[in-house]
Amino acid sequence: MAKVTINLPEEVLSARRLPPDGFVKELRLAAAIYWYQRNEISQEKAAQIASLNRKDFLAALAREEVDVFKVDFEQLKRELERG
Repeated sequence: MAKVTINLPEEVLSARRLPPDGFVKELRLAAAIYWYQRNEISQEKAAQIASLNRKDFLAALAREEVDVFKVDFEQLKRELERG
């Protein structure tokens, strides 16, 4: 497993009022959600990044009000027009 080290000012941790491990957990989830929303990674990979199983990642998406199902409305419109 790769290890990444990030140096942050202490004020960042105190602003979030989280211990370092809680901050890392939130940071991983935020990154996973961000990349997932941008269609850069799958749900499975996002869950891995967030250190969650897929079910818990889907629950996190729901809490953050992130659409789980992506709809291409133009494609849907074409499908409906074809019958």
